[in-house]
Amino acid sequence: MGNPYNTDLDRNPANYQPLTPIGFLERAALVFPNHTAIVHGKLRRSYADFYTRSRQLASALSGQGIGRGQTVSALLANTPAMLECHYGVPMCGAVLHAINTRLDAAIIAFQLDHALSQMVIVDAEFLPLLNEALKLCSATPTIIVYDDAEFDGPRASHDLQDYEAFLASGDPAFKWLMPEDEWDAIAISYTSGTTGDPKGVVTHHRGAYLLAQGNALTASMAKHAVYLWTLPMFHCNGWCFPWTMSAIIGTHVCLRQVRAEPIWSALAEEGVTHLCGAPIVMSLMISAPDAVKRTLDTPVQFFTAAAPPPEKLLADMKEAGFDVTHLYGLTETYGPAVVNDWHAEWSNLPRAEQARLKARQGVRYLPLEGLDVLDPETMQPVPRDGETMGEVMFRGNVVMKGYFRNPKATEEAFKGGWFHSGDLGVVHPDGYIQLKDRSKDVIISGGENISSIEVEEVLYRHDAVAVVAVVAMPHEKWGETPCAFVELNAGQQVDADELKAWCRAHLAHYKVPGHFVFAPIPRTSTGKIQKFSLRDQLREPAPA
Repeated sequence: MGNPYNTDLDRNPANYQPLTPIGFLERAALVFPNHTAIVHGKLRRSYADFYTRSRQLASALSGQGIGRGQTVSALLANTPAMLECHYGVPMCGAVLHAINTRLDAAIIAFQLDHALSQMVIVDAEFLPLLNEALKLCSATPTIIVYDDAEFDGPRASHDLQDYEAFLASGDPAFKWLMPEDEWDAIAISYTSGTTGDPKGVVTHHRGAYLLAQGNALTASMAKHAVYLWTLPMFHCNGWCFPWTMSAIIGTHVCLRQVRAEPIWSALAEEGVTHLCGAPIVMSLMISAPDAVKRTLDTPVQFFTAAAPPPEKLLADMKEAGFDVTHLYGLTETYGPAVVNDWHAEWSNLPRAEQARLKARQGVRYLPLEGLDVLDPETMQPVPRDGETMGEVMFRGNVVMKGYFRNPKATEEAFKGGWFHSGDLGVVHPDGYIQLKDRSKDVIISGGENISSIEVEEVLYRHDAVAVVAVVAMPHEKWGETPCAFVELNAGQQVDADELKAWCRAHLAHYKVPGHFVFAPIPRTSTGKIQKFSLRDQLREPAPA
């Protein structure tokens, strides 16, 4: 017998509409038309204007023949135009491809070709970079140039169409398109591709809608919150915050460059309540001269999603008026989908214990249905003992559709009905997960698995250490042993013997690095440490 509740009770336009975050902006403009949506230097733009301009962009794109399933690329800084792209592009049915502005021309060329880009909206500052990429491209996309009034560098002359003129050609009353299906693609974002061609991660309207609201719930964002754009919008579509802020009728404070002085000025003068960034952004803020820093009237929420911040940095941020929350996720999960949800009683613990708890990645976001650490061979959960390592896996509506034009990689990523992150971790008895390494970064010494993250965490506690990366170094006897690459804090001095003694006091003997290298550590364009490059430097085995 079938389910009687499914009989003659069908979906129809009255009871079903595809989920899409585009509608958040429509509602914000209808209910709070005069509320400030965007702040950028002297510019103040209302929600009514934001919505109108986004519709004009959609109309102008449609007039160029761009529609459902086609790709529009954006090579832009954190500017109002980038926010408009997050609405205007999907409003005409197209897919947004936000390009990392720190990439080299060859990788940008690969992405433009692979994503089948029809148009590139480019900031004038990045036009020379785009021109270099186009020389390497098969594609010949239409180019629209955005001249940002806050850009104070030289502007190259060009005869390309201006963004404002392009926008003006659009209809401000354009009837924008709902997705035909909420699982339609809304964006394509590329992985960093440090070991080969980057993969195009396809995300959909449903997932963007859910994670955008999940951000607001996770971050406890009140109506009319003020968000400072220290996180690049090209990074996982700004973790979906371009859409979150319309849902809560908040204010975007754009920041063209991540520098200490404008950050502190915005915090004090614009009433910023929330911002996101890697620990390096925190360090930039805390290390600013006292003349630049400002006193904050109320605590500001700072969300970080990279390596756990050092204990001292967390303490300095708290003293400066910030509540730091650790998040975790990947491009494939629309950005962070795991949060270190803090328990009130933990705030009464000693500072070192609080730092230990803050270093854990945490538990799933509300819109994520499944998060676990599984044995990748058996697909069974690992014991909840905080010690047994497995692979962190995700399942749910905020997991990507798959990799664009790469069915093999998609099949591998979804093997066994879970998304395989490639990250290794443990589950603590309270259910909180903690990363221990990337699967490719685990060091196997004499048959023992060593977590490079664990060794790095210990070294970060030393006052002299600013940045550290631990990788496997070939060893004739043990196969491989840990080697630590270290950058020191300004004005600090320390030698290998002292750091080795420090590690011995906090780690099992076999986990102590056998070699230390004091040198600048290579990073990708997104700031991730290039461990493969460090391993390449250590190919010759050390003597037994």
